[in-house]
Amino acid sequence: MTSAVRHLTEAGFLGKFYIDGEWRKPIGSATAVVINPATEQPIVEVALGNDEDVEYAVAAARQAFAGWSRTPAAGRAALLDRVHGLLLDRLELFAQAITVEMGAAITYARRAQVPLAAEHIRVARDNLATYSFISPRGNTAIMREAIGVCGLITPWNWPLYQITAKVGPALAAGCTVVLKPSELSPLSALLFAEVMDDAGCPPGVFNLVNGTGPVVGTGLASHPQVDMISITGSTRAGVLVAQAAAVTVKRVSQELGGKSPNIILPDADLSRAVPLGVGAAFRNLGQSCSAPTRMLVSRSQMAKVEVLAAAAASELVVGNPLAESTTHGPIANRPQFERIQAMIGVGLEEDAKLVIGGPGRPNDLQVGLYARPTIFSNVRRDMRIAHEEIFGPVLSIIPYDTIDEAVEIANDTVYGLGAHVQGTDIETVRTVAGQIRSGQVHLNYPDWDPNAPFGGYKRSGNGREYGHEGMEEYLETKAVLGFYR
Repeated sequence: MTSAVRHLTEAGFLGKFYIDGEWRKPIGSATAVVINPATEQPIVEVALGNDEDVEYAVAAARQAFAGWSRTPAAGRAALLDRVHGLLLDRLELFAQAITVEMGAAITYARRAQVPLAAEHIRVARDNLATYSFISPRGNTAIMREAIGVCGLITPWNWPLYQITAKVGPALAAGCTVVLKPSELSPLSALLFAEVMDDAGCPPGVFNLVNGTGPVVGTGLASHPQVDMISITGSTRAGVLVAQAAAVTVKRVSQELGGKSPNIILPDADLSRAVPLGVGAAFRNLGQSCSAPTRMLVSRSQMAKVEVLAAAAASELVVGNPLAESTTHGPIANRPQFERIQAMIGVGLEEDAKLVIGGPGRPNDLQVGLYARPTIFSNVRRDMRIAHEEIFGPVLSIIPYDTIDEAVEIANDTVYGLGAHVQGTDIETVRTVAGQIRSGQVHLNYPDWDPNAPFGGYKRSGNGREYGHEGMEEYLETKAVLGFYR
């Protein structure tokens, strides 16, 4: 038992929800077993909510909204500052929780999952110092006001990161929230609720109800007292939430699936572009909606790219996520593991060229949801592995003959969340980036920017997270004519 699991068990949080500033027992008796994907064994049971739990949480958030929305920006920033500090103070506790609940290597949890999550809180805090909630337009005042009570639905793959990406800007905007984390990775969410409590969050401003999508997720989406839903998840889940929300005509912000391209232009430095591209595709073991899992390569360079890609993949260390030497742990859950295995089989059936990896676990791992980092080459754009989201460590190398064709292939997807372009001539790189239909484009592997708006075109969703744009999702626009004389 890790210290994070021991802490949650001893505190009694596993069987409770955080509602109206208190840890409360659920109304019903439903529970879910949290499985450690490295051992495939149960860790703990957590309580699952029902419609009555949702009612209590929404009522608490509604009651708290008037006071919180009128709290000066400096007061909201002060709370976020305390939350940010506590997240960093408890980094190791969060890292251990994330490792056991969804399999991220402990080194990656410490380096990325937790500190990047803390950055969302910092950015939300800092934005309050510069954002104008009222501005003049002639004699009219343009006011930006908190939308109200927000239901936040988060996924299992970046469990803390996705929570802070929503909670931070929502609270900064003056909204109150009810969080429904994934029932598959709820431990870090419970720890986050404890942080909110210890930071002195006013009762009802932040509430947490664990539960399933069909019960708690749908309950929030359809609730007439919830003014907005923000969901990160699969496109299928996003559609269901939007349908449930439509009856009450509430705002729905969706960050959904992706099949992101990585265009390697002919003048790119392949020795840099290809290994970094493999690393980006397999970040979080490919369990990221914006992972660039389609590598587009000039046909004349395919052979060299295959060698470089195989070499990069062979350096990954898949194994016990608590080991310091491990770079990639297991797949987060059994359904996702089986999906990945099935799609690797599809790639073989479609006669794509297997460069490295393949079905099954790595040879030295007999237990655990471990997948082999897999690279296919000579992938045609009509193959399923070229256009279906796999959400795992499977990279497709697709040849192109001209840059125009590369752009066409990049846009030949129902998704539009992220994209990458690599090349030496920066003007060409910029031109290609401007032709790609996606919410973000990364040029020559830049540093992550927590202020860069993130969100999708097409079936990757709508709305934006991060930066000022992320906070504006939680704001309404009011025009007051004649305000200025």
